[in-house]
Amino acid sequence: MSNIDTAARTTAEKSPVHCVWDAKATLGEGPCWVAREQAIYWVDIKQYQLHRLCTVTDQRRSWHIPDQLTALAPRRNGGFIGTLRDGFALLEIPQLGDRVHIKRLGTPEQEAAGNRFNDGKVDAKGRFWAGSMDDDETKPTGSLYRLDGDCSWQHIDDNYIITNGPTFSPDGHTLYHTDTLARTIYAFDVTGDGRVGNKRVFFQFDESSGFPDGMTVDEEGCLWVCHFFGWGITRISPKGNIVGRLKLPVSNVTSCTFAGDRLETLYITTARKGLTEEQLLAQPLAGGLFRYEPKVRGLAPGIFSG
Repeated sequence: MSNIDTAARTTAEKSPVHCVWDAKATLGEGPCWVAREQAIYWVDIKQYQLHRLCTVTDQRRSWHIPDQLTALAPRRNGGFIGTLRDGFALLEIPQLGDRVHIKRLGTPEQEAAGNRFNDGKVDAKGRFWAGSMDDDETKPTGSLYRLDGDCSWQHIDDNYIITNGPTFSPDGHTLYHTDTLARTIYAFDVTGDGRVGNKRVFFQFDESSGFPDGMTVDEEGCLWVCHFFGWGITRISPKGNIVGRLKLPVSNVTSCTFAGDRLETLYITTARKGLTEEQLLAQPLAGGLFRYEPKVRGLAPGIFSG
């Protein structure tokens, strides 16, 4: 990769990445910041687990989920919206007790037996956007959906093998969405009522970068793109230029989110999936949750309006 900003690289060296939870997740994903709880929630898709870290007390909780929970975000009236293997669901997560209460909503992927949902995020208007993928990672059967506040869903785009990282520009007018195996981030125009158009290639990675996975956006409109098999995160400006690179001590970097009172801390999920025993010995923190202070603030996370 070219055009990497030297100052950004120096900042990364001065403020290293720290592992805050050596969870050894098979497929850690979907970190979301819940300000009302001062907590990070994230999932291990393959192990059917949901994790919670209180950033104030360092208290940790984990729950077993009877279905694959792939992404979640807080709701306006309490609880969470999330994606299970084949569709959307409302979640009530107890602070005491071990049972997560699940109310299923639409199941747009019910007929796609080999598919599962993957990444998802709420926009500033309170709509939940989520993508599906072929679980065998071979067929272009994945799609992008939008779930509105009345819990009705709309099909937005298709022909993906693995979808990832729906995220939005600070003004909410641009949707970014990743075709992981094509190593391509697309941009779409978004209207106020959620209509999407003008799909275009925003950024194309080469093979040396691994595969683009989950991502988030900071207050300057730059994307923070995680790389599976890529050992880090790339920061890309709204004009499509690389302006920073953050290295991690693990190869499978899956997703990230800004957190904290001022949204100045980046929390990063990782995975052990696909690593050999030899690679795991060389990467003992693979599957952990990491923290980084990037010297730039993130955007306030969206709250689902339903």
